[in-house]
Amino acid sequence: MKAVLCPEPGRLEIVDRSRPAAPAAGWVRLAVSHVGICGTDYHIFEGKHPFLQYPRVMGHEISAKVIEAGPETSLAPGTLVVVNPYLSCGSCVACRSGKPNCCTAIRVLGVHTDGAFCEEIVMPEGNLYPAHDLAPEAAATVEFLAIGAHAVRRSKAAPPARSLVIGAGPIGLGTAIFSRIAGHDVTLLDTSVERLAFAADRLGFSQRIVADGDTERAVARATDGDGFDVVFDATGNTTSMERSFAHVAHGGTLVFVSVVKDEIRFSDPEFHKREMTLVASRNATRVDFDHVVASIRDGLVPVDTLITHRTTLAEAVNDLPRWAQDKAGLVKAVIKVDTA
Repeated sequence: MKAVLCPEPGRLEIVDRSRPAAPAAGWVRLAVSHVGICGTDYHIFEGKHPFLQYPRVMGHEISAKVIEAGPETSLAPGTLVVVNPYLSCGSCVACRSGKPNCCTAIRVLGVHTDGAFCEEIVMPEGNLYPAHDLAPEAAATVEFLAIGAHAVRRSKAAPPARSLVIGAGPIGLGTAIFSRIAGHDVTLLDTSVERLAFAADRLGFSQRIVADGDTERAVARATDGDGFDVVFDATGNTTSMERSFAHVAHGGTLVFVSVVKDEIRFSDPEFHKREMTLVASRNATRVDFDHVVASIRDGLVPVDTLITHRTTLAEAVNDLPRWAQDKAGLVKAVIKVDTA
């Protein structure tokens, strides 16, 4: 089968690999239909991922069709599924408490093990969720949208909370969409006027703040001096994450959607006087995937607007490096793998 391999930072190549063997009990062999390109994939290509070993086949935002199901499985051949790419151990303290998304031994497709920039993969049946009547391309957006849906659920913010989403990239936009679905009054903050204009003109987020030297005053003006009930930082930027504490209302919640390798420092007096809640949000769980699928089916998520770039497996070796350098107008790029 064909696969896109990143043998080292800065280089992609099409390679031939053996097709997966017949699946073992509880596992399913899948034909990859579509796979989204994530910010993580760009970081892997650029050599910026801190914990990755090369060579690596990337790709973890996946829709696929069942080819063959192993013993003790129930999925019929031809079934379209959304793939949960987080492989958990099932026995650690997190898994035992129903949080496989933060398993102590988690392996993520395309990061810790080879992913879906290829024609076929095998996965445990428990990681495969019905796509129902979603189009295969739309089904490939479920995983990245589930990140934002999980963050909103983690916030526990009830409507009509005023929310601030910092970072208008794909994860931030997904977070904003599910914050809106949750009944929040959403404002977006970003350094990019272009991204904020896209969010307003194409997605209907008219309340926006351009991050500059006057950001704190702008936040105060937008909230009558109160700050936001819930703040989601989806930037993956240390400075932004540290500054986000100041945007939270007294009694409010700050959710870190992104993760950075650095230490995060903040003023304890400012933290305590607000009696803030600080929440980490990692990956997503089945309930988030199902919520995203239902929201797309209900017309609440404009996936056709979010998918701004498209390519094929053969063309990805040229397109991904180009998009890594030039992200103008780019929100979500999707690779069509299935040529049928």
